Amino acid sequence: MASFLPVLAALAAYLLGSLSFAVIVSRAVGLSDPRSYGSGNPGATNVLRSGHKGAAIATLLLDALKGALPVLLVEHYGAPYGLEEGSAALVGLSAFVGHLWPVFFGFKGGKGVATAAGALLALNLWLGLATLLTFVIIVAFFRYVSLASIVAAAFAPFYQLLIWGAGPAALAIAVMSLLLVWRHGANIRKLLAGTESRLGQKTSPSRGHS
Repeated sequence: MASFLPVLAALAAYLLGSLSFAVIVSRAVGLSDPRSYGSGNPGATNVLRSGHKGAAIATLLLDALKGALPVLLVEHYGAPYGLEEGSAALVGLSAFVGHLWPVFFGFKGGKGVATAAGALLALNLWLGLATLLTFVIIVAFFRYVSLASIVAAAFAPFYQLLIWGAGPAALAIAVMSLLLVWRHGANIRKLLAGTESRLGQKTSPSRGHS
């Protein structure tokens, strides 16, 4: 049974990650489905385009929490059950994958920036903070969340390898980073074309279910 515990933990993390809080929060406060406007991405940045900052903040925090919570639970309670560093990295990656391909929402999810950030902060606080600082600097200078996400994702595995070395966490972070950059393919094309939306740009419709 013990050999199946990492698999069960990963499955539970995937199911938690499959909760699309952009959609759930938007429905709760009477906003349009975030998949129906703007970039169509169910994430905090697109919810912000509705003009409802509270909904965007709630989405951001809940998406980050679902990445961090499985990792923290394994780190604090998993050792007696044989769930250690490798399992913590696995559940963080699983929650991230759940956000990208949520079973509860037709396997059509977001890009995973907040969920990846939550997982990183839980796996390695200093790595998470360094990656977030990279993100903030790029946003402050260029006002493109997509560009900041791509740059931060690219730097995260290098920070891990250069400072903390290889291991299960490094592998999970590298996979998350590659998937995150891949999910931003359309944004990369828009950035190159000069048509990408900047932070805080509103998009209609902002209210009412679609």
